[in-house]
Amino acid sequence: MRSIGETARDGGLSVSALRFYDRAGVLVPAWVDPVSGYRWYEPEQLEEVRLLARLRRAGMPLADIRLVLAGWAGTDTDLVRGLLEAHLRRLELGLSDARSEFSTLRALLDHRENPMASLHTATTRLSVPAAELTAALDAVRFAAGTDAELPMLGGILFDIEGEGLHVVATDRYRMAVARARATGHGGSRVQTVVPLPLADAMRALLTGEEPVRLTVDVDRVTLETGDRQTAGQSLGHEFPDYRRLVRLPAGHRAHIDTVAFRKALETGPVRASETRKQDDEPQDLSVLRVTENGTVIVCDDGDDDQNNVAVNREFLLHALAAGARDELVLELGAPTAPIAVRRPDDEDSFSILMPVRLEN
Repeated sequence: MRSIGETARDGGLSVSALRFYDRAGVLVPAWVDPVSGYRWYEPEQLEEVRLLARLRRAGMPLADIRLVLAGWAGTDTDLVRGLLEAHLRRLELGLSDARSEFSTLRALLDHRENPMASLHTATTRLSVPAAELTAALDAVRFAAGTDAELPMLGGILFDIEGEGLHVVATDRYRMAVARARATGHGGSRVQTVVPLPLADAMRALLTGEEPVRLTVDVDRVTLETGDRQTAGQSLGHEFPDYRRLVRLPAGHRAHIDTVAFRKALETGPVRASETRKQDDEPQDLSVLRVTENGTVIVCDDGDDDQNNVAVNREFLLHALAAGARDELVLELGAPTAPIAVRRPDDEDSFSILMPVRLEN
């Protein structure tokens, strides 16, 4: 007689597995000590244990394992072969299904890692008024990134959906969004990131009054106007989800005279920001505050009111220029909340600037 430990070791199963198969009535030991409950096996049972281990590794259901062992002990080899072949067919079908599911999962994973590459797989064509695309590119170009370590920000997002084309640029510290009308595209949302050199080449072509034709063919973008065109590869990087980033907390909205406010910034006091890194240069900051009568003023250098909002003066001047209106709307919230510069006649075109923390 062989002990359960010896049988488990030589048969390729664990002691706990042998106990389980005993309780399930699949492989019952030859003798169980009535006092200690210890299980003992006949030497001939070792072959069944090894067979059981193989069937278990093959993932055969317990009910079929019981039948295979019963047929193996007898002379019904046809039953055993039939059970083995039926289980193999189930495994092959399961593997085919698993491959299909894993193929889908890989596609979903690729989309999560780089949604820009999988948002469009067919050619998209649309027509955009030249003047509107010109204004949109001019409104966002200043906010595009130039950091080589963040190549995904070194372009302008073209976000096509329904009857509109949104163009977006950001360098993390500022973001600009503008919209132009688009016709001819009736499909689902399409996004592509146009590299800055290509975006600048597109802008250079926009000199006429006729609508221009924009084509997105997987990772290639083409702009045609008249008999001229420019084309190039889109950036193969994921662009931030700008729709989430533009949901700003409620703040104070103040209408400003753009020329007068620009002059106040250019001639008003500035503060130098604290240097964050060894190679950084201090920024010139303009400190803003909303007065009791609702106007926005540039604060004196010694004004340290806790409600003051500091912003990079150069960035704000660029945003005012990109706004391209005699009157703009300035939104200010808490000192840590982003600042928005909006057009009063076009809520779809705006800039967002991150505030700079004042060091006391």
